[in-house]
Amino acid sequence: MADVIFNGPAGRLEGDYHHPSDGDGRLYEGRSASGPPIGLVLHAHPRSGGTMRAPLVEGLFQSLARMGFAVLRFNFRGVGRSEGVFDNGSGELSDAAAALDWLQSYHANPLQCCVLGHSFGAWIGMQLLMRRPEVNAFVSVSLPANLYDFSFLAPCPAAGLVLHGDEDKVADLRSVRSLVEHLKSQKVVEIRQKVIAGGDHNFDDRVDEITREARAYLHERLEKSREKRGGGLP
Repeated sequence: MADVIFNGPAGRLEGDYHHPSDGDGRLYEGRSASGPPIGLVLHAHPRSGGTMRAPLVEGLFQSLARMGFAVLRFNFRGVGRSEGVFDNGSGELSDAAAALDWLQSYHANPLQCCVLGHSFGAWIGMQLLMRRPEVNAFVSVSLPANLYDFSFLAPCPAAGLVLHGDEDKVADLRSVRSLVEHLKSQKVVEIRQKVIAGGDHNFDDRVDEITREARAYLHERLEKSREKRGGGLP
């Protein structure tokens, strides 16, 4: 893992980057015209203590790294060493787009491109995938469907997994279920939902469970990407 600083629209952004040069990362290189899969991990609301160092973000980042992803997590503007000030989502979406640009500058033809987000980060991630057709999978944790407008998902262009706790006191589970059912009714891509019994909004004591679910789902999506491109592992 390497500490990185890259340019964002409001100044420099601080991040951590894993390049798949060791372990199973080698399995993706030289097998086809594709590069390794890439992943972007987005943290929760900065005004609620969200940071790329949060346990859930750390868990998702490390899980993708072990899978052989080229993966980047970063602090939105105004968090940690990232320059700028909080911009209520608009600027943070631009930050995420800049982060994806930076990641793609090293991996122009990835086997898979996925965005993972927690809470506010999930909202930003869902907006990002609407603007970036190369994003072909997402994992959204604690999706704040009762706090933000998700009508821009018309339809949702990428398959994804929504993970939510049944004891979440911030993001209402009923609103999330309603949104997922709406997305499923569009019948364009497959949207899955998994409700985690006993899970709260931050999943501080359930990080391992969340990362297992995300890893299993993304592994399945990777297999489908390999089949689609006609490549794959022996």
